[in-house]
Amino acid sequence: MKKLYSCLLLTFIAFSAQSQTIINRSGNINEMVRSVNQDSLKSYITKMVAFGTRNTLSDIKSKTKGIGAARNWVVAKFNQFAKQSDGRLTAFLDTTTFQPDGKRIDKPTLLGNAVAILKGTDASDKRVYVVSGHLDSRVTDVMNRTSDAPGANDDGSGVAGVIEAARIMSKYKFAATIIFVAVSGEEQSLLGSGFMAAKAKKEGWNIDAMLNNDMIGSNNSSETQIIDNTRLRVFSEGLPSYELDKNAKSIRQFGLENDGKSRQLARYVKEIGERYVDQLEVKLIYRNDRFLRGGDHTPFVENGFPAVRITEMNENFEHQHQDLRTENGVRYGDLQEFMDFEYLRKNTAVNIAVLANLATAPSTPTDVKIDVKNLSNSSYLYWKAPANGTVKGYYVLMRETSSAVWEKKFFTTATELRIPYSKDNYLFAVQSVGQDGNESLPVVPGIGR
Repeated sequence: MKKLYSCLLLTFIAFSAQSQTIINRSGNINEMVRSVNQDSLKSYITKMVAFGTRNTLSDIKSKTKGIGAARNWVVAKFNQFAKQSDGRLTAFLDTTTFQPDGKRIDKPTLLGNAVAILKGTDASDKRVYVVSGHLDSRVTDVMNRTSDAPGANDDGSGVAGVIEAARIMSKYKFAATIIFVAVSGEEQSLLGSGFMAAKAKKEGWNIDAMLNNDMIGSNNSSETQIIDNTRLRVFSEGLPSYELDKNAKSIRQFGLENDGKSRQLARYVKEIGERYVDQLEVKLIYRNDRFLRGGDHTPFVENGFPAVRITEMNENFEHQHQDLRTENGVRYGDLQEFMDFEYLRKNTAVNIAVLANLATAPSTPTDVKIDVKNLSNSSYLYWKAPANGTVKGYYVLMRETSSAVWEKKFFTTATELRIPYSKDNYLFAVQSVGQDGNESLPVVPGIGR
């Protein structure tokens, strides 16, 4: 009986070992993730709250109060980190003037985005990755520019994450360029991000991905009273808002309604975020944003750039867009005391892991095709090498048409692969893989004959 029990136990152990999924983490990226510091994040929030209000229409001349002092402080933090970057990080205030619009701008307003650019080490690599949060805050009346509007979570949390990412990542080298930005004017109808996205489009920036962080530091919800710091939402558009009319026929014909560039970026955030950050599940929300709300990623997707919104799982509307007050025993207002800094740490780490993996990886494979000239129960994909970076090989990704995420990966060192799965039943994509295992964004194949 003991022998039988021992045999069964050994068989179970062997089966368990074979069925385990091995997670390979880059040493550098793992180090970056572990460097995210709760105390640093809390110090950034404390400083931003101390500016009183950061309303876009507030004082820009004071050195201690209002949006002007706040944006200058962010630039100063970026310049502080530039000293450890060997000249690769530069920071500045990017400004433009908005005239009264009869809506949320009632006077000529000098708007400023606090920007830091971490230049890539490969001069031939033109890829750009953007990570943002919005610096401005508000109370109940969006035009109220004098009352205290702490904006600790909305969106001090997103800006704190961006600042912490700049602090950590400025110590490392990446092939591609990373832009850290605290935009203004979000509450006045996405003005700062709209200004930046339009500029990027006009100047031909090669933005490969944009991560917008808006409210990533609160773990609880009003009304339903849920408390949970183990899940994070990523919103992404389905059908592309940019040039949809040109692409609608092939999207409809080949069932690609769920495979736009922003949706692929969202899947990437989930895979890489969960790879590097423990005790966190990234939930894919198949909408560009929430009902009745808007985020700073939207001007980017409207200009044709892959962009997503990263935000907390549970929202507490008692602490958003509220005058500071207490009613019926309920304390209203976006105050620091309602934040969860361990949750903010994890969500900041997701951003860093994704950015680092992307900016270290080779660029995407080019001219990716799937052969459809013959009826077959196999699928043949072929492609060309990426324009930038050294590849170890490629992943061909596969999933059922009804699946939200990629289910299988096939590795090859060639620039073609035939696999015994019908092209009629599955969706495919191809990624470049660098020498250290860092993957590019996936590319859905075009039709080849």
